[in-house]
Amino acid sequence: MTKSEAQTRSELIDKQLYQAGWNVKDPTQVVEEFDILTSLGDGVAEPRTPYEGRQFSDYVLLGKDRRPLAVIEAKKTSRDAAIGREQAKQYCYNIQKQLGGELPFCFYTNGHELYFWDLENVPPRKVIGFPTRDDLERFAYIRRNRKPLTQEFINTSIAGRDYQIRAIRSVLEGIEKKQRDFLLVMATGTGKTRTCIAMVDALMRAGRAEKVLFLVDRIALREQALAAFKEHMPNEPRWPNVGEKLIATDRRVYVATYPTMLNIIRDEAQHLSPHFFDFIVVDESHRSIYNTFGEVLNYFKAITLGLTATPTDIIDHNTFQLFHCEDGIPTFAYTYEEAVNNVPPYLCNFQVMKIQTKFQMEGISKRTISLEDQKKLILQGKEVEDINFEGTQLEKQVINKGTNTLIVREFMEEAIKDANGVLPGKSIFFCATKAHARRMEEIFDKLYPQYHGELAKVLVSDDPRVYGKGGLLDQFTNNDMPRIAISVDMLDTGIDVREIVNLVFAKPVYSYTKFWQMVGRGTRLLETSKPKPWCVEKEVFLVLDCWDNFEYFKLNPKGKELKAQLPLPVRLVGLRIDKIETANDSGHADIATREIAKLRAQIAALPKESVVIKEATAVLVRLADDNFWISLSHERLEFLRLEIKPLFRTVSEADFRAMRFERDVLEYSLAVLNKDKEQAETIKEGIVEQISELPLSVSFVKQEEPLIRSAQTSHHWAKADEDAFDELIAKLGPLMKFREQPTGQEQTHLDLADELHKKEWVEFGPQYEAVSISRYREMVESLIAELTEHNPVLQKIKSGQAVSSEEANELAELLHEEHPHITEGLLRQVYKNRKARFIQFIRHILGIEVLRSFPDEVGAAFDQFIRAHTALSSRQMEFLNLLKGFIIEREKVEKKDLINAPFTVIHPQGIRGVFSPAEINEILQLTERLAA
Repeated sequence: MTKSEAQTRSELIDKQLYQAGWNVKDPTQVVEEFDILTSLGDGVAEPRTPYEGRQFSDYVLLGKDRRPLAVIEAKKTSRDAAIGREQAKQYCYNIQKQLGGELPFCFYTNGHELYFWDLENVPPRKVIGFPTRDDLERFAYIRRNRKPLTQEFINTSIAGRDYQIRAIRSVLEGIEKKQRDFLLVMATGTGKTRTCIAMVDALMRAGRAEKVLFLVDRIALREQALAAFKEHMPNEPRWPNVGEKLIATDRRVYVATYPTMLNIIRDEAQHLSPHFFDFIVVDESHRSIYNTFGEVLNYFKAITLGLTATPTDIIDHNTFQLFHCEDGIPTFAYTYEEAVNNVPPYLCNFQVMKIQTKFQMEGISKRTISLEDQKKLILQGKEVEDINFEGTQLEKQVINKGTNTLIVREFMEEAIKDANGVLPGKSIFFCATKAHARRMEEIFDKLYPQYHGELAKVLVSDDPRVYGKGGLLDQFTNNDMPRIAISVDMLDTGIDVREIVNLVFAKPVYSYTKFWQMVGRGTRLLETSKPKPWCVEKEVFLVLDCWDNFEYFKLNPKGKELKAQLPLPVRLVGLRIDKIETANDSGHADIATREIAKLRAQIAALPKESVVIKEATAVLVRLADDNFWISLSHERLEFLRLEIKPLFRTVSEADFRAMRFERDVLEYSLAVLNKDKEQAETIKEGIVEQISELPLSVSFVKQEEPLIRSAQTSHHWAKADEDAFDELIAKLGPLMKFREQPTGQEQTHLDLADELHKKEWVEFGPQYEAVSISRYREMVESLIAELTEHNPVLQKIKSGQAVSSEEANELAELLHEEHPHITEGLLRQVYKNRKARFIQFIRHILGIEVLRSFPDEVGAAFDQFIRAHTALSSRQMEFLNLLKGFIIEREKVEKKDLINAPFTVIHPQGIRGVFSPAEINEILQLTERLAA
């Protein structure tokens, strides 16, 4: 039914204003039909009619100072809201002209669609609801006091690495250009959270953001983000504090999980304005947030920044679309390879050791079980011939303790150890299931009882002991024990423990994104300022791959493509629409009428507080008219499929077991209508099986015993009609939650000795040669340590005495004899220092003199330069980064190089197009110092 403008205002707009805290009847807040005086036409001295030279704005919202803050232009529901756009704009300018002061904000609406226009600042955008008075006062304050972002200081003590500054600059420059959505792709461990905090810090200081939301997908990540904000922005009040459940509106930084925020915006009791936040950060935004949690982003139409570690060539098209980026082109990207290859490296490289057991490769059968174990099985009364499993069935259909024991033993032998060389450093075991994780924990406890059950602990997300101060995660991060965290999914992403030196893949992984996130748990370098005794150095970390995952991803670079699944409520409605169409086409008008009534009831029960449903108001209004349903043409049914069916993804609170049963009965009745006997018979068997699993020992179920027994007979189904189907759904659907479900195929538990089939190093990942360099350094350093005990020249150097050139030559010859590859030239290469003399390397190895490598020297000089010039643009940062790499590679740079390739890629004029003459002089002085 179409509403007039007056009805639209009283029944829709007034209520929406009330929800945002505006009382339309209070003239100190809202003035209806606001009188605006405009200039009369040329030659007209006095108004000729009562309305000449006057305009009337439908609503004007007033600030606390009673001055106009915003104008609202209303149109009736049947008209396009955009028709009021120019009118509303005109009213804003005329009010400013009449009263002076600031330009009011502009809104125009038809009751269903609402647009917000910050004139002279950004284009109009569709929003979910009106701002509160506090929101509008905040917008006005920001508009009045904001500073230009291109010159805003970046706090390099929060995020001071060159790529972090470039990432921040590219977002700040985008905001200055009125962009509202950004996507940063940064490898795990490169400091995404710190980068964001430095960005939030800059936005707050520039007066661009008062309230910020940081969205994460798990509680553990929320705790981590809150701790990071507390460390780097200690003076900004945060939500939630420990134990806080209800939203507080007086904070500046909010950190929440997606489900928490979804519940808050759907909870009318603790209404949170859709304009509450100025800036939103979406962490791990590669996940399918646009399905369930896109609702949160649709509700808060703030400036939004997505963060992900997923490589750009793997990111889903929908993620780029969500942040309005071209496919494959994020706002800024920094890869794992760039981080590892940087000099000095920003991330830790890794080695991969592949371990495969005999049973994994050849399966478990009479052919592979040892004779000794065969005898044991016979004594246990088991038939050896009956045991026949593929290797891929391990930890699924068959559990073999011996295989898990072998993996644990190999890990303890091969793992990177702590400084004492006895216990493994901090390690994560990735297991297939919680039961698998518990079995691994038992094996550690049994094999190594001397550690009193403290060596390895299971960390799973549904265990409350994991969280909080003193919890298992806190112990793993900050205490000596446990050394090994055994995890199922919980530690796969986002958990930041720098001291991790071993990762064990005790399960196959099929998602490329997830796999690299899991590897990312080990990539962080140590914080030299906060050393922990169980991990004093970390040059490389070890991945023990027990399921050939690296090989799988070499062959399948993107992993398994997962098919998108339709939520159950969406499928149920889809089936109902299909049944209505089939009933209409086959002349069963009575059946169509029944199903239409059910469909309308389902539509009426959609969650009205959901943003998705609010946005679809205009579409749903059409269905409120009975005439729509009287003659459901194919065109209207298609409209229901395209526009209404997808809305059912918002249904989250329902008895899904009852719904599944209803779907099956509906599918059966549709097959009967289509006269598809074979399909109907198959579906019926499934329904009967479900009914047979209802336990009559439960009193609620017992009450329906006659129907339960009858529904398992062929006679019942032979005469079943629509009434019978409805009876089954109404009476047995709610009982499905009591069903005694078989646990699936029984697992076979064995304890057979497994043996190693293959153990080899895998070359995978960047810079394989880095491993050999570290080995060379180890060899030189251990040899010198050994010789120092009895070599007088080395003893002199160690005690700080000077040595003559003859003694130096004598030492060089001795070392060369011991190992022909110890030469000054090779030492310069390995320690990356082209100027140091032989004795300086020895002094460095003995710990007397700190020898800076040339790349370290260059990196430090450029970092210092960047810190001294905080207003550099992202293009200037890019140029300096290129120049740094050029100097490290060539060791010198001439003035003419800076106006040729590769610098002309950034600007056709090279350095002249990017820096001012004064800045060019400073850069040339820097390069001359480095080349000296």
